[in-house]
Amino acid sequence: MECDLMETDILESLEDLGYKGPLLDDGTLSQAVSAGATSPEFTKLCAWLVSELRVLCKLEENVQATNSPSEAEEFQLEVSGLLGEMNCPYPSLTSGDVTKSLLVQKNCLLLRTYLISELEAARMLCVNALPKKAQEGGGSEVFRELKGICIALGMSKPPEILAKVPPNHVGKPLLKKSMGPAHWEKVEAIKQVIANEYEVRRKLLIKRLDVTVQSFEKLAKVYQPKRSVLSPKGNISVAHLLAARQDLSKILRKSSGSIREKTACAINKVLMGRVPDREQVCLYVCSLHM
Repeated sequence: MECDLMETDILESLEDLGYKGPLLDDGTLSQAVSAGATSPEFTKLCAWLVSELRVLCKLEENVQATNSPSEAEEFQLEVSGLLGEMNCPYPSLTSGDVTKSLLVQKNCLLLRTYLISELEAARMLCVNALPKKAQEGGGSEVFRELKGICIALGMSKPPEILAKVPPNHVGKPLLKKSMGPAHWEKVEAIKQVIANEYEVRRKLLIKRLDVTVQSFEKLAKVYQPKRSVLSPKGNISVAHLLAARQDLSKILRKSSGSIREKTACAINKVLMGRVPDREQVCLYVCSLHM
């Protein structure tokens, strides 16, 4: 029972670290550890843990996964060099015949636990160091947040382009309130209602355009290729809400006095006589084609 609980804890730790390999399936991890260095799947797990460690730590040594049991000795030599560089405190892994140490299940269990705990510690240290690095680092607030995310996820350093632009180039987000799951559900529901409404409007406009173009044969030939790419559905998502800046809240009416002073022209003074309703025109044109 105790072994099962320990195995469950190890699997949970691997999932938390982002491991997505085949050893998450029931029983496969125990089988791989029992085979040790002769198991390609066990060596792949070790190689993955080491690759994640090398992202956060300045390690020169590396470990390559094997493809067959015949490569077990070379794998153990690489592990020995790595553990020496990491100052591993377990003599059973660093002393004696290193080409046979990982053929013993107890040592394989110890190596697996040691690499997992070292990776967990390295990630926690990086996360704790983020506030200090953010204070010391230059650039805008957006750049510092992006850099912090990249470090926490073990990604490469982002380009420092934002540091070269003016301070208010990106602007502050329009949405400032902290959102919980219930809030996001409401936002998604509102977004869907608005999307449905605008889809109806887009369909109506496209239908009007279709009816109008049907009256002109030459125009229809040019129109159809362009019409085929028009979609009634929009591509607005919640991500656009998060990307919205404060300047979007400054809405100016096109008919306001300040705007019309710069856009008014002589044609605005021409008065038109009574014209048929647009719906009547559409119905009339449709009747011509029935």
